[in-house]
Amino acid sequence: MQTIGIKSSPSNASDPSTSGGDERSWQGPGRDLLPLLAGAATTIAGIGAVLALVDVDSPLRAPFTLFFLLAAPGTAVAAALRGLEPFGRVLASLSAAVAVNLLVAQGMLAVHRWSAPGGIAAVAALSSLILLLVLVRRLRGRTVRRRAS
Repeated sequence: MQTIGIKSSPSNASDPSTSGGDERSWQGPGRDLLPLLAGAATTIAGIGAVLALVDVDSPLRAPFTLFFLLAAPGTAVAAALRGLEPFGRVLASLSAAVAVNLLVAQGMLAVHRWSAPGGIAAVAALSSLILLLVLVRRLRGRTVRRRAS
């Protein structure tokens, strides 16, 4: 199935088609691919966390849970590192995801409270906390910029 783009009149200055740029950057069948992939990744990670927490015997449990353990802290750290170049951002966020997982496992082993569901919950909590801190920092930055203007 092919989609047909509709060009608007040049009277609308805020329209990307009138800015003189490359039309393929805002229009075409590939423009919705990134949100679709993000939604699929979120679904897979969520299913992996649920399968691990409920302790379901499934062949998808291990790969989906591993994906969750890498994607949740990796996404949170990537959101915090918005200013980096894409390759450096991916590398730093994956390294941070591995570090978060190792620190959670080390901490749980040190206090003799190791459990797989507990580890999943701890990684989810730390990832949520990182995302919350990023959100607070961005909102505070907007408020400061509005006051200065």
